[in-house]
Amino acid sequence: MIWESFGAAVLGLALSWAAVRSLADRLPSARAVYLTGALGALFGAFLTHSALGPGHGVATLIGAVSVGAVTLSLLIRPRGRRLTRSAAAQ
Repeated sequence: MIWESFGAAVLGLALSWAAVRSLADRLPSARAVYLTGALGALFGAFLTHSALGPGHGVATLIGAVSVGAVTLSLLIRPRGRRLTRSAAAQ
């Protein structure tokens, strides 16, 4: 489990690095992206390991990358649109 956690964190950071390099203008600060990617991958590894049990290292890392990618996708802002306040908030 220790090596799966370490591998998931490294894969989450690698996924975050790729996102920052390719989508820097549509993401918040790099610190937030790296933190979200690493924590998302760790949560994905925990979730997959809990569902499958021990002995499925590769599947656990695939689950970690999947959940990490989903959490990073939640940070992406729309292209070309400026953030405006809603009428209810004014």
